[in-house]
Amino acid sequence: MLKQLRALLPLALCSILSLAQTAPQPVRYPSTPLVTHNPYFSIWSDTDDLTASNTVHWTGKPQPIAGLFRVDGKTMRFMGASPRELPAMQQIAHTVTPTHTRYSFTGGGVQLDLTFFTPTILSDLDVLSRPVTYISYTVKSIDGASHQDASVLTDVGPVIAVNAPGEAVTYARNQTETQTVLSVGSRDQRILNRSGDDLRIDWGYFHLSVPKDEESLSAIVRNTSVSEDGTFATTGLLPKADDMDASPVVGRGDAHLATELLFHTVSAQPVTRHVLVSYTEGYAIQYLERNLKPWWQRNGQAVSAMLDQAEREMPALEQRGNAFDTTLTADLTKTAGANYANLCILAYRQAWAAHGFVADLDGKPLVFGKENFSNGSIGTVDVLYPASPLFLFFNPVLLEAELRPLMEYTALPNRWRFPFAPHDLGTYPLANGQTYGGGEKTEEDQMPVEESGNMLLMLDAVARAPLNGKPDGKPNLALAEQYWPKITQWAEFLKAHGLDPENQLTTDDFAGHVTHNANLALKAIDALEAYADLAKLQGKNDVARDYSKTAHDYATKWIAMDKEGDHYKLAYDSPNTWSQKYNLVWDQLLGYNLFPKSLRDSEIAFYKTKINKYGLPLDSRKDYTKLDWSLWTATLASNPADFNAIMDPIAVWLNETPSRVPLPDWYDTVTGKQEPFQARSVVGGVFIKALADKQLTDKWRAEAAGK
Repeated sequence: MLKQLRALLPLALCSILSLAQTAPQPVRYPSTPLVTHNPYFSIWSDTDDLTASNTVHWTGKPQPIAGLFRVDGKTMRFMGASPRELPAMQQIAHTVTPTHTRYSFTGGGVQLDLTFFTPTILSDLDVLSRPVTYISYTVKSIDGASHQDASVLTDVGPVIAVNAPGEAVTYARNQTETQTVLSVGSRDQRILNRSGDDLRIDWGYFHLSVPKDEESLSAIVRNTSVSEDGTFATTGLLPKADDMDASPVVGRGDAHLATELLFHTVSAQPVTRHVLVSYTEGYAIQYLERNLKPWWQRNGQAVSAMLDQAEREMPALEQRGNAFDTTLTADLTKTAGANYANLCILAYRQAWAAHGFVADLDGKPLVFGKENFSNGSIGTVDVLYPASPLFLFFNPVLLEAELRPLMEYTALPNRWRFPFAPHDLGTYPLANGQTYGGGEKTEEDQMPVEESGNMLLMLDAVARAPLNGKPDGKPNLALAEQYWPKITQWAEFLKAHGLDPENQLTTDDFAGHVTHNANLALKAIDALEAYADLAKLQGKNDVARDYSKTAHDYATKWIAMDKEGDHYKLAYDSPNTWSQKYNLVWDQLLGYNLFPKSLRDSEIAFYKTKINKYGLPLDSRKDYTKLDWSLWTATLASNPADFNAIMDPIAVWLNETPSRVPLPDWYDTVTGKQEPFQARSVVGGVFIKALADKQLTDKWRAEAAGK
């Protein structure tokens, strides 16, 4: 009897934990997204208070945007840690929504509200591609008194336009129809000259612009805000002339871009003014040796015209962004609770910012993800696979745009010669062919079952997404029909090697390779059914029947080979082990029905006995987990209580992790500390639970199709 009680104790504790944590956790962001566009234009704050640190690139390297507020002759900081001699305003609020980051500060009897607005609306490709973030400031008196000579300074250092200090830059001042624009860019403009992971852009130009209908001053000048004797800090005004003698070398007496918005008298009636920050690079991605322009520039739109359009459309975009934020947050909360919604909101901002979005020479949209803080690969298949739920939920056209260059590459004669799918297209931003592992030269260090399964599942998911966005619409078979011989080759490979995978690399090889990997075999079996489904959608019924029979036969064999008592093993030949069987989620989402519901239920029941303070470990070998896979596993749950048993510890981790970096996807479930990964697109995988809500998915896809 005592042994039985001991066995039941973990389940009881887990049930208590689940009940205790279904209430929403307070949100403390590991790092706060401020400007999130692509892997090069991505700026964050890694402290709770915006004045406790300078803003940084997602890699953690300095990219300071500073903010000072002056009223009644007193200057205070509200953004950035410099100059420390100036007092910081008191931060009283801090929130993140899908398209906005908002802060509120008080000081000197005045409240200052700061908003970063990036219209990341995945249904609108033109707006999505436009590299502009709006920074708005709202000022009002909160002590019943009138305050004088109020102004706000926005200051940007030139390191924002280069990879590292020590590089030379050039400055410019321009006038568009609607704005005064201050710009900085590298002197040498080495366009697409190198690839790598921990790198910033060193071509193109950063722009800080202020609308002409905002009362303002602007200057390219030293000592604006980064030192106590800066002009604004001491006088409240910027110089009337730009500094033509500043050093061109970043970090050696260089100049900053600065704008000052004049509010003058502050009363209880709030007044709002804004500036725009943007980054334009001319060419963004090199694909198969051809340089490609950002999507917004596909028809030759000039930078000045783009900035004017962005300014004119701001009121309408602001309205759309607020409605988008409200509706999406409500939908996510209704689907799986406030903790889930909070996680998705942060993941939404980050996931898209890890992608480059360009136009091919024929005008088709192409999307390229960067494998941030792993090896910098571009178009990584096993990074795209976990990120795919984000695109499948909002706009499957974007997933098709990321799959297309991979399919084109593998179909090239004398390039990708192997019977399985590749790992990547190169190293960001150069997508000229696989560089990971054996590259194009050898089968060693490839991921044959992993990547082939990933591609087939994503291709079927795209095909299942109707072209018109409506549930009864025609399937999208463009990729399947164009590349059917290559897709067939991958299916044949999985038929031969998928049921019992050999010793090979997988996406979860953090703790070493696993022969006879059961979760990898699940992916292969589901992928064989995906191929059968693609064949059926094209009217290839004999092929569909053959491969569907194989998939069902393999599923029956898998159950017999991997079952161990009340759960399923990490590998067929590894007793007393377990692992998250997250790949099983597609059997449920795409309606393959290869495996019984009882299998999912028994796995979830077993997982609930293994949950640590900050989540469910990836498998029995280590305490670390993967954020994306944990949500895929939680989505296997048959009821909200079981989903919350896995989700709620993640919400606690989000609030308590000591790793202050853009949302890590690989972390320790005991200490809460990140493993090396951060700022990666794979966090888009947390939208898998929303994707499983068919009615909700149909709603958001229809919106994208209507654009």
